Amino acid sequence: MRELFELYFAFFRIGGLTFGGGLTMLPMLKHELVEKKNWVTEEELLDYYAVGQCTPGIIAVNVSTFIGYKRRNIIGSIFSTLGMISPSLIIVSILAMFLEQFMSNQTVAHAVGGIKIVVCALMLCTVVTMAKKTVKNVLAAIICGVACLMSLFTPVPTVLLVIAAAIVGIIVLKIGEHKKASVSEAATKGGANNGAAVADKDANSGDNKGGQK
Repeated sequence: MRELFELYFAFFRIGGLTFGGGLTMLPMLKHELVEKKNWVTEEELLDYYAVGQCTPGIIAVNVSTFIGYKRRNIIGSIFSTLGMISPSLIIVSILAMFLEQFMSNQTVAHAVGGIKIVVCALMLCTVVTMAKKTVKNVLAAIICGVACLMSLFTPVPTVLLVIAAAIVGIIVLKIGEHKKASVSEAATKGGANNGAAVADKDANSGDNKGGQK
């Protein structure tokens, strides 16, 4: 139960202290779950984000569900998900009672404008962090550039771009494995041929010495 409540309150803090959802939560998720709690690695967190992009629902909620399931199976995913959505439910319920007054308040309008700027900065930080961990070769850079251009200038859904990138990654992996297997097989055959040649050479040398005697 202690770890379940730790999951709940950890995601409660994340859900209550971040704005924008989704990608903007990654810096705080990294600090809270990777650096502080050591529940997941940074690579695992990025994997959960990638899967969360393709699955139905809000990315941040999906990630909390995945991490909770990793820690304590289904009950862990329930506590993590409740922790992530509880702050939003509480805040929205309170604001709903005073919505008109808040919308016409200039102080609130300026505060929201400041929050938008911070959200943009957090999203930029997230993009840089994910790029450092995932764009590791020329092919990854090409996939990243093509996906970015298509998402900006074409109506292709983001989900299809993610699925296409996954298919390309699988194909490249299979090709790499096939090449490694071919090289290993060639090296094995080469070693066997060299061994046979050495044995023949030794036999011939022995025959020559015997003939000379």
